[in-house]
Amino acid sequence: MGLEMTEEAAAPSPAAARVGVEIYPLCRYYFGARDAAGGGAGRETAADRTLRLKANFAAHGLRTSVHGVLMVELFDHPHVLLLQVRNSSFLLPGGRLRPGEQDVQGLKRKLSSKLSAAGHQDDEDEDNEWQIGECIGMWWRSEFDAAPFPYLLPNARAPKECIKLFLIKLPVSRQFVVPRNMKLLAVPLSQIHDNAQVYGSIIAGIPNLLSKFSFNIISD
Repeated sequence: MGLEMTEEAAAPSPAAARVGVEIYPLCRYYFGARDAAGGGAGRETAADRTLRLKANFAAHGLRTSVHGVLMVELFDHPHVLLLQVRNSSFLLPGGRLRPGEQDVQGLKRKLSSKLSAAGHQDDEDEDNEWQIGECIGMWWRSEFDAAPFPYLLPNARAPKECIKLFLIKLPVSRQFVVPRNMKLLAVPLSQIHDNAQVYGSIIAGIPNLLSKFSFNIISD
């Protein structure tokens, strides 16, 4: 009796269960550049990075990174804003949390440092301008140099990094100012879908993560 299902108990239709997300045209946003802070990180070798990650893991344990998925409209198609470094690799804006820092507050700090005019990481007024939505995906690294997986591997005794993606609710308009050693590009979902060779597995998986949302494009 308990396993029987009636028509009234049927699950809601997929359309009814999807959450609406408002997307505004790219032309409503201003893009500028500022001087890059620091200069040594770009010259770090893979071996140096591994040593640094090992030292941080020994001191603080699991590394947690948070990144924002920012959506805009162009040619009636949803686009994701990506940072391009040295005209090659692509990144989502965000970065590593400080020890004991909460996900939302840390992501606001990192978005301000990557996309705001001043580039300050501790400006509360600037940080509060960001509206952080739900976490849409989590990825795990079992080793410092391992490829990320969207689940924790069974043989991963002590995972080294957890990567979380959050949907960012952009206002009707705002200013984006990025360091001069980076570019902020609007890339269509159709281009990044299943294109891990160019964008990496995490970015290439974003269209699948967004499939549960219904895009409401607000045109001019």
